[in-house]
Amino acid sequence: MTSILVTGAAGFIGAHVARALVGRGHRVSACDNFNAYYDPKLKQARVQELLWPVGVNVQHVDLTDVAATQRLVEASGAQVVLHLAAQAGVRHSVDAPLDYVQANLLGFGSVLEACRRAGVGHLLHASSSSVYGHREGEGEGGARPFSESDRIDRPASFYAATKVANEAMAHATARVHGLPTTSLRFFTVYGPWGRPDMACWLFSERIRLGLPIVVFGRGELRRDFTYVDDTVEAVCRLIERGAPRPDAQGAPVEIFNVGHSVPATVNELVAGLEQAIGRRAVIEHAPLQVGDVPHTESDPTRLRAAIGDWPRTPLARGLAEFADWHRGWLQRGAGQPQRVAMPSYAQAA
Repeated sequence: MTSILVTGAAGFIGAHVARALVGRGHRVSACDNFNAYYDPKLKQARVQELLWPVGVNVQHVDLTDVAATQRLVEASGAQVVLHLAAQAGVRHSVDAPLDYVQANLLGFGSVLEACRRAGVGHLLHASSSSVYGHREGEGEGGARPFSESDRIDRPASFYAATKVANEAMAHATARVHGLPTTSLRFFTVYGPWGRPDMACWLFSERIRLGLPIVVFGRGELRRDFTYVDDTVEAVCRLIERGAPRPDAQGAPVEIFNVGHSVPATVNELVAGLEQAIGRRAVIEHAPLQVGDVPHTESDPTRLRAAIGDWPRTPLARGLAEFADWHRGWLQRGAGQPQRVAMPSYAQAA
């Protein structure tokens, strides 16, 4: 049994992973700041329905408070910290970049320092497929799987820039202080209990209401959609595999894509939701938004070498699972339709 602290545990991926870790026999402590980027009632419901039943209580902690973060990590006695807390959303970073400076830079720096001082044995943190940004030749043979060795110095959004910075901060801390770190580049995670600002939720909601959905770039943009249960299994295996050993430069650090290399177009996403919901979408087309990239696709070679073959849920089945959960969420009155501006067609994880 390993003692694990999960930050952002009231979030989409965080709640699923924390629950799964308990089921695998680990001792889990957790925190979240329950901010209002989207309705905190959804975060509270995740805690009540996914975490409380397995004995996980989520402390209310602001990780930008350096002293509070240090107390949290030390009191947890964690051997492993899984840092999933962050300000999410590509589109929101266009309008409110300082939110990302606070949460993703100051907050992550606070966690790094707390882990270093507490002698944590392994820090894993959420990065994103967004770090790959725009690449030369895209559309001219450039639509190829993203490899962890690809350059990431051309982010297409401020959100992505903070994730690039997080990886650099983690590497520097590993190199200078010997803190073992693993960066997890998530590829468009979706599924039950997902975020209301992401395409699956917004499209599903509006299709049910008979309202138009806005599809950018003629629906031809592609994302490597990764079902949440598959993502959770990969993260749990990486935790149980143990901390990375020092690389050639002496830094105990690793980076993994967490995706399957099975990209689908937004048009395919919409068709899958139509099938799952049993209703046709009313579609309005719009040009690409600032921060959008035309193609994401994970090269899973490195991850597969580390953890072996891992589950791959077909998009149609994953969308059916999400649509079934979302129907229940709306029917019980827990989630009212959110009249918000349509974001990027498929936000990064």
